[in-house]
Amino acid sequence: MPDTADQRAAAGRTFAVLAGLLVIGAILFLAFNVSREIRLLGSANSDNVQWSLAQTEVEFLEYRRHLDADPVNLSALRRNFDVFYSRMDTISQASVFETTRADVGFSDTLRDIQLFLTASVPIIDADDADLRLLLPELAALADGIRPSVRDLATAGLDIFARESDVRREAVARTMSQLAFALSLLIGTLGLAIFYLYRLIAIVSRRETQQKQTAVRLNTVIGTSLDGVIVSDARGRIIEFSPAAEVIFGHSRHDVIGRDIGQVIVPPHLRGAHDAGMERMRTTGEKHVVGKGRVKLEAQRANGELFPVELAIQSATTDTGEIYIAFLRDISARVAAEAELVAARDRALAGEKLKTEFLATMSHEIRTPLNGILGNMDLLHNTTLTPDQARYLRHMETSGRLLLTHVSDVLDITRYDAGKLNIQRVAMNLGDLVQDIIDSQSSMAAQNGTALDWGWDGPPQVWVESDPDRLQHVLMNLVGNAVKFTRQGKVSLTVSVRSDGQGDRLRVEIADTGPGLAADLKNRVFDDFVTGNTAYDRDVGGTGLGLAIAKRFVTALDGQIGVDSEPGQGCTFWIDIPIKRVTRHADAVETVRSSGKIAPLDILVVEDNEINRIVVRDMLQAAGHRVTEAHDGQQGMIKAQSHAYDLILMDISMPVMDGRTATRLIRAGQGASANTRILALTANVLQDERAAFLEDGMDGILTKPLTQAALHAALAKKDRAQTVPRAFDVIDSQHNRETRDVLGADTYDMMRSRFDADMSALIAELTDGAGDPAAIAAAAHKGAGSAAVFGAVALRETLKQIEAAAKSGDTDALPGLIAALPDLHRDTIAALA
Repeated sequence: MPDTADQRAAAGRTFAVLAGLLVIGAILFLAFNVSREIRLLGSANSDNVQWSLAQTEVEFLEYRRHLDADPVNLSALRRNFDVFYSRMDTISQASVFETTRADVGFSDTLRDIQLFLTASVPIIDADDADLRLLLPELAALADGIRPSVRDLATAGLDIFARESDVRREAVARTMSQLAFALSLLIGTLGLAIFYLYRLIAIVSRRETQQKQTAVRLNTVIGTSLDGVIVSDARGRIIEFSPAAEVIFGHSRHDVIGRDIGQVIVPPHLRGAHDAGMERMRTTGEKHVVGKGRVKLEAQRANGELFPVELAIQSATTDTGEIYIAFLRDISARVAAEAELVAARDRALAGEKLKTEFLATMSHEIRTPLNGILGNMDLLHNTTLTPDQARYLRHMETSGRLLLTHVSDVLDITRYDAGKLNIQRVAMNLGDLVQDIIDSQSSMAAQNGTALDWGWDGPPQVWVESDPDRLQHVLMNLVGNAVKFTRQGKVSLTVSVRSDGQGDRLRVEIADTGPGLAADLKNRVFDDFVTGNTAYDRDVGGTGLGLAIAKRFVTALDGQIGVDSEPGQGCTFWIDIPIKRVTRHADAVETVRSSGKIAPLDILVVEDNEINRIVVRDMLQAAGHRVTEAHDGQQGMIKAQSHAYDLILMDISMPVMDGRTATRLIRAGQGASANTRILALTANVLQDERAAFLEDGMDGILTKPLTQAALHAALAKKDRAQTVPRAFDVIDSQHNRETRDVLGADTYDMMRSRFDADMSALIAELTDGAGDPAAIAAAAHKGAGSAAVFGAVALRETLKQIEAAAKSGDTDALPGLIAALPDLHRDTIAALA
């Protein structure tokens, strides 16, 4: 192939040179002929004119000689006159003398001669006798005109000389122009030849490049793992790559020229394929060509169907439009994807199974805990010896601690399952931090540690975030700092700043404790990691607190970290996005229902006998009437026949579960169709809670059940009533931690002191003595004491009194102060 290309290029160049030489030779030959013809034409005209003019004088002299002859030969005279006359007539009429006649001098001379001829003709034409008589007159006329005849010949010669000069100059000018034109033509031909040579070189180079490209393309196609099939506009295969041979099992020689639909398209798709090809031929409409990769089924030579990934492009050639198809066998990938989907389904099923298992275990653990803690709660209302009361408190502390661990594990499960709900509401950031500081101040005092907090930058009290998650995180971080710091200091710093993308909250908790080792610092947020795993450690914990905190911060789209060096304390920090807001009507406020509850007629549907007895005794101790049902079906039947004030419905029961029973009660026309139904369950997963409400339940009581929680639930008599947020009388977990830190004896002593201080405070506020500033100060002091014991309801009311006193809202103070005695009584009862 290269030799043939070189030969064609050499032949092209030789042809161009020969063509140029041939053109130049033709031009030279034509120029020579033109010059010769011009020269010959000029010579002929000159000789004729010169001879004619010279002969004019000769013929006139011959005529004059005959006039002087003696005797005069009249016939010869007349003949010579006629010759001269004819010559002059030729000069006057012939076109060859037209140029000379145009000369003024020549024309005047010719006119004089013609007058002479006109005067002489009558005499010449007379008879011989008269002619002989008039010969003297003819001689006189001839002598008179003889100078004119000589001038005519001379003028003709002058004119001829001038015309010859003009013609020579014209010929020379024409020849110069012809030479210039020839030179220009020769130069143009030279440039054309050079350009042609360049074109031949470019074409030759491009042809070489095309050959190299074709070689590379053939190599790429030949080594490509994707099959390449080229067909014409009618679908006939014109190229079939080696990879296509491997993929489809056909030999290239066997399929060239065959219809592509008959070779690789499965029978059930050939109709659509043929229709598509016909549509492209008739209308040019393309559905697959140029549309990227698509997935289709293809057929091998053995009839096997398999999935392919296909991309088709079109190109226009000299023979018409062609279609290039790139095909990839994706059988392995499809199988792998199917396996991944199956593995994902198995993983999801396993995750669901784990969630269901944990929910079941939560129910199974909380159910006996409900019995244990409920009975211990009932034992508080009986007469106990001091030792029995102490043993009971220890048992209750252990049970509550076990419940906390179960809740921690479920929090982790909810996060890992993606079911941790985040609710962003307006919240008072300063109050939240102050609550945490107040709740940890007692433990800090026991450790000899100073605990304080402050703002870094301008205070931003009201923000929008999830107060429950944020409180959990900060409580854990501050609690850890207080627990591990002895005779030192714990400082909490809060700042709200903008980073160009929004507002962010950063909280740093710095302590002067022992610090963290490098390896522990990298693992401190992992599950079940504690700072000290020795049996003699003086600080307890499961190692889940920081793991849960990290999950909560991540759920809030934030970050959490720690900076620490061994022996130099720790600085834990969180950084989360928030939104600056102003206080509004939707802000979280305390809702409290105090006072005694009128006796209610209550149906308890519970399959566990111990739990049923606990709930029954709690309700009966409060003066309520209780009817029991052992499963959901019994509960439904009793609810249809009797109108109850309240139904407590367990969820997991034999015969009929609580959700089904609730739906049937709501759907029927029974006596209790509109009665409030509260779920009594150990299942605390959020999606399950939502499902309970969708089934028609009005609320949820979580096992293990406490008298305080039961009292708060019974206070909500109106099924349609909703409140933004309700607080229990005390925060049981916080109260347990306080009791654990202080010890039983110290705790009892501090509780008695708190009871006395709170009685004095209520008496002081009820009397109405003091100005608003004094009321605010007293309420603030009382709120701090209540926070130590986790008395959240009492503390919130005191904070409202403080806020009202500071703002001058004297109308709200009486109602808030009037609620204090009942809150005080309920709080002391719960603390006992």
